[in-house]
Amino acid sequence: MRTWLITGASRGFGTLIAEHALRAGDAVIATARKPEEVIAKLGDHPNLLAVRLDVTREEEAHQAVAQGIKRFGRIDVLINNAGFGVLGAVEETSASETERLFATNVFGLLNVTRAVLPHMRRQRSGHVINISSIGGYQAYMGWGVYGSTKFAVEGITEALHQELAPLGIHATVVEPGFFRTDFLDEQSLVKTALELPDYDETVGAMRKYAESANHAQPGDPVKFAEAMLTLINAPKPPQRLALGSDTIARIEGKNRLVAQELADWNELALSTDFKD
Repeated sequence: MRTWLITGASRGFGTLIAEHALRAGDAVIATARKPEEVIAKLGDHPNLLAVRLDVTREEEAHQAVAQGIKRFGRIDVLINNAGFGVLGAVEETSASETERLFATNVFGLLNVTRAVLPHMRRQRSGHVINISSIGGYQAYMGWGVYGSTKFAVEGITEALHQELAPLGIHATVVEPGFFRTDFLDEQSLVKTALELPDYDETVGAMRKYAESANHAQPGDPVKFAEAMLTLINAPKPPQRLALGSDTIARIEGKNRLVAQELADWNELALSTDFKD
């Protein structure tokens, strides 16, 4: 029996992953700001420990991990899932909106990871899975500051992948596209207080798209949760896992653009080396 610690487990991907892990016979430390909401969703399961955790509070991360270790003895899988989005132009996103976003999406992820890793290092085993987004691979209008938090998650995970491999611990960043969750609802998505008319054709159009696309996204959240089971059962898990046809299309498009720009500017790029 493996033990999972899942952040943001009271709804969306977090709840579904917890359900699938419990169904597989594993134990789950399901964390949320309101753990009673976890119980309301998942029931009173013998292998479930619902724990309060605001990921922005490092002391709560250590307390949650300590409770999980006391109950189950180990943590084998960490799913850093807690987070939210901000929709707005880079210029429209205030300092306070940006700081709040980074506090959860980046610093919160680091808080929980630092609390869990000493136990995985002691075990010489484990798997850290950080939920990113296609916005962490390719930025897009209206999602610049949100995407920057996910770009940070990508970089953190790539480094973890290298640092933890000799210790028998895996690290994977998961890049979902648009899945039919509540991500575009008000509880998960914040719109900037400032909306400048000059961005009506770009960010304004994205705001309208987000409203029309809510609960009509192409990705199936249940299949996402099933993919997490496949991922942790893989003998050689990947450094990054893209999920969704829209994600694949965006990644392939960006890779083509980057390759073309490298070719177009190759001569200038190489000219900057010393000529020893």
